[in-house]
Amino acid sequence: MIRVLIADDQGLVRAGLAALLSAAPDIEVVGTAADGDEALAMARQLVPDVACVDVRMPGRDGISVTRELFGSEASQGIAVLILTTFAIDDYVFGALEAGASGFMLKDSEPEDIVAAVRSVAAGNGTLDASLTRTVIQEFSRRRRSRPVTVTNGSDLLSPRELDILLLLAQGMSNEDIARHLVLEVSTVKSHVSRMLPKIGVRSRLQAVVWAYQHRIVEIEDED
Repeated sequence: MIRVLIADDQGLVRAGLAALLSAAPDIEVVGTAADGDEALAMARQLVPDVACVDVRMPGRDGISVTRELFGSEASQGIAVLILTTFAIDDYVFGALEAGASGFMLKDSEPEDIVAAVRSVAAGNGTLDASLTRTVIQEFSRRRRSRPVTVTNGSDLLSPRELDILLLLAQGMSNEDIARHLVLEVSTVKSHVSRMLPKIGVRSRLQAVVWAYQHRIVEIEDED
């Protein structure tokens, strides 16, 4: 059972998300919070598997909540899924850089939101399909002015792990990577599991972000 905490300053949204997620047979909503401070307190008390957090809340916003959960040893098992009505802006990049495992628009189809919760709970991460390329391009642009702390993936990763990271950045699933590299899917999963802590991230999505930030992966601008 996936245990979920919902944080949103709008009561109707909290109730709607709680009803939607509770209807899934494998999801249990363990708590709802009206602001960031309440979300942090409940997260540390309840230790859910996933925290669905609104990016814009009065007081402590979703980025701050994500950063504190990501940096807290007591919250290492909590994956953050950002839900917002806003499309691409600094909040998206700030949330991902703070350690969010996924980002979805609130007007996404209900089944997509449920799938996103399952994805981040499994450590896969998720990003609204309409935002993926824009986000990657923006990270690619921004990191040119950022200090690079790792110039070569081989400093931290084995050759096979580096191969898999590059394929993750192309949007490949474990099954796709297994076919491409002629490996068992279980072997790919094992490599991914070992790779994530080496680069200090918790999900495949964060690993892709890390790869672009550190110039391991390049992306060509669209014409």
